[in-house]
Amino acid sequence: MTEQLRLMAVHAHPDDESSKGAATMAKYVSEGVDVLVATCTGGERGSILNPKLQGDPYIEENIHEVRKKEMDEAREILGVKQEWLGFVDSGLPEGDPLPPLPDGCFALQDVEEAAEPLVRLIRKFKPQVITTYDENGGYPHPDHIMTHKITMVAFEAAGDPEKYPEAGEPWQPQKLYYNQGFNKPRTIALHEALLARGMDSPYGEWLERWKQFEQRERTLTTYVPCDEFFEIRDKALIAHATQIDPDGGWFRVPMDIQREVWPTEEYELAKSLVDTSLPEGDLFAGIRNN
Repeated sequence: MTEQLRLMAVHAHPDDESSKGAATMAKYVSEGVDVLVATCTGGERGSILNPKLQGDPYIEENIHEVRKKEMDEAREILGVKQEWLGFVDSGLPEGDPLPPLPDGCFALQDVEEAAEPLVRLIRKFKPQVITTYDENGGYPHPDHIMTHKITMVAFEAAGDPEKYPEAGEPWQPQKLYYNQGFNKPRTIALHEALLARGMDSPYGEWLERWKQFEQRERTLTTYVPCDEFFEIRDKALIAHATQIDPDGGWFRVPMDIQREVWPTEEYELAKSLVDTSLPEGDLFAGIRNN
């Protein structure tokens, strides 16, 4: 295949692109693939999770601009392009009963209407492959679930000339994947490897709480070797300074153990319009040689 390969990753908030599939994107960028991150919201309602920055009045008053600058830095580190879809962060409702979502937020938009800017972007960028979240959002954040919904609509509609006729010339992506990097086999493997070496594991609590986030085992279809790019992934994640504590659990597993025990990032093939054999080691399997 001589045509330029293009990958689009659809994410809910700035920082999601660096915690889900970042090493994969950096790998493909290094191979000459054109990679675009579509970020649905500005992350305006995200909590400041880095304890070193909590209570900073400038950050609290300018969180939208701060998170935009963090995204700019992460984008440069990963070598990807990035576009904002322009929706407003829904926040993560907590309590019992759960409070209502704020008016005008992303998760309360009409799905068909909210898919239009993504259809427009797909038709402009022309990706062969799109990645996003599964129907549970990866975890049940309302913006992640909404991201799934609009991506499913956009994948089907982008190639249909009768849908969204004002959104550009039709383009049909060939494959759609769900990010499954936080999968149970990987978590167990790293957890057991750390314990076997007499080290503390940050995954014990994750495994205890697993059933809260996922009611069934996901099907892992695609394992992308990308351990050479784990440092770039971590650097991009740390660029989201308001969201990530560089001394936190994200970074407690030594890099050599990660590479030895689990050197891939995983995906679930949700839709494919090309023939491919499972399991795959490449998101463009079935496309490169067509």
